[in-house]
Amino acid sequence: MYTLKHLYTNTRWQNQTGQADHEFMYETQRVAKTYQAGDFGLQSGETLLDARLSYVQVGRLNPDKDNLVLLPTYYGGTHEGNLPLIGAASALDPERYCILIPNLLGNGRSSSPSNAHPDQRNARFPKISLYDNVRLQHQLVQTHFSDAAIALVAGWSMGGMQALQWAALYPQQVHAAASICATARCWPHNQVFLEGVKAALTCDPVWNEGNYTTPPAAGLKAFARVYAGWAYSQAFFRNETYRQLGHQSIEELLRFWEEDHLQQDANDLLSMLHTWQTANISCNPVFNGDMGAALGAIQARCLIMPGSTDLYFTKADAEWEANQISNANFTLLESEWGHCAGGPGRNTKDTQTIHEALERLLNAR
Repeated sequence: MYTLKHLYTNTRWQNQTGQADHEFMYETQRVAKTYQAGDFGLQSGETLLDARLSYVQVGRLNPDKDNLVLLPTYYGGTHEGNLPLIGAASALDPERYCILIPNLLGNGRSSSPSNAHPDQRNARFPKISLYDNVRLQHQLVQTHFSDAAIALVAGWSMGGMQALQWAALYPQQVHAAASICATARCWPHNQVFLEGVKAALTCDPVWNEGNYTTPPAAGLKAFARVYAGWAYSQAFFRNETYRQLGHQSIEELLRFWEEDHLQQDANDLLSMLHTWQTANISCNPVFNGDMGAALGAIQARCLIMPGSTDLYFTKADAEWEANQISNANFTLLESEWGHCAGGPGRNTKDTQTIHEALERLLNAR
């Protein structure tokens, strides 16, 4: 579920004003805004002070209010990372759809440890659940998008987890959902993988339980090196597919991951990791831990597309979930790119496969 910033900002965009709320130009106008939600009650019982949901809107809501598409972001990524899914040549044409990309809480754009209310900054930031993210996004849709029908909610990795949560919580509102290299919960082996990368970061003495005064560089670099081995498949390394990313050796790829992580806030990374590790479509007051009830509540047409070589969002887990959803199409994304096969714009072949699958999903009736 992790993505590298440099690989996700390969779309051309231009900051027109340099202000907090500004416009992006990328074939068509993109408007970046922040939804100020005030104090927001969390599933944990805590309150997120001065909650802010950063988002980008591409296209406009039509008079019938039935063309809204949501593309929630993934772990470590921001709205820029979803831009390769949008365009006249893709299923998500902004001339046809109003596309909303909400930033995950904790990702450094929406409310996060690094930018929170002073009383909740850094180690004091409250625990955020998947349910919290989707409820806040729904509040945004209600408030600023006329509680419009959702033509599609789609995402890769943690974005896909949010897509399925949306479909379960709001079955009458969501007409189609796509979960790409994702599952509706963080299954046990996935949780153990996350324990490993978390331990690599927090073993750095500079970490100091999140109360660091300088970034825990050694921990961030260790986190990156451990993670890189999980993000891709064995075949990706054996066949030297990393050369397609411009890296001439595995060591060069690992150093790239290190440099990327050194640019990120450790508390932000671990806040999002908690959201991912505890994610479960049924762990909320609506379904009270009943996984079958949560998956069975989904009425939307669903695309469940795991990666064939994904090491932690496995095809077996995704297929089990798909069998519990009444209108799910289980389609395997055949690729040696591991989990990163689903990353928007990561490689041409896999991205084209995703575009085609989304088009079929949107056109199915």
